[in-house]
Amino acid sequence: MITMKQHLTDNDRTLLDRRIAETEKQTGAQVVLASVKRSDSYVEIPWKAFAFGASIASLLTLYLDLFVLGWLTETLIVFSVAVVLAAGLLFVLLSVLFPGFATLFLSPERKETETMQYAESLFLSRELFSTEGRRGILLLVSLFERQVVILPDKGVRDLLNEEVLKEVISNMTLYLRRKELRQALETGLEGIGAALGSPVPGQYGKNELSDEIIEEEGI
Repeated sequence: MITMKQHLTDNDRTLLDRRIAETEKQTGAQVVLASVKRSDSYVEIPWKAFAFGASIASLLTLYLDLFVLGWLTETLIVFSVAVVLAAGLLFVLLSVLFPGFATLFLSPERKETETMQYAESLFLSRELFSTEGRRGILLLVSLFERQVVILPDKGVRDLLNEEVLKEVISNMTLYLRRKELRQALETGLEGIGAALGSPVPGQYGKNELSDEIIEEEGI
């Protein structure tokens, strides 16, 4: 079993904790940051990888057998089958060891759907809806999928509309591509703060949700 690599250092968490507090003080919102290793187990990936590897090997061996060697023997057929199976197993191994290779067998829609479902489940399980004025916000990064989901509660949804969130997520993705998780989360906080602005003085002052960053293995 592969142990989850720690993507945030203690210094990263300290800096982000401070940025969360600053954003909440500035906006009156309650922001929760979360990172998850992967949002789904994607049991179909090894099978897709095997099928892809075996298909490529089948085409290559068929071409060699028929057009290069020009003849088939029982031994050659057995060897060809072994090569096909070995190629399939190799691709399975690569999909297990290298996340970037595994994601080649996932569609963008599948990654978006699973990350959104994980974020919605986390929002409910952590009761982010329980804040005064319904101003809770979940900002989640799913590392395997390299997907970002920002879920604002209805008290701030008008300000954090789809167009605003798309721009914030786009800016965060630039850092995620370079595996700079802290910078991505900081960029997300900056975008949320800029979009929300300042609340009515004295309207929201309590810290209702923990500022601790959620880090989970996921499914």
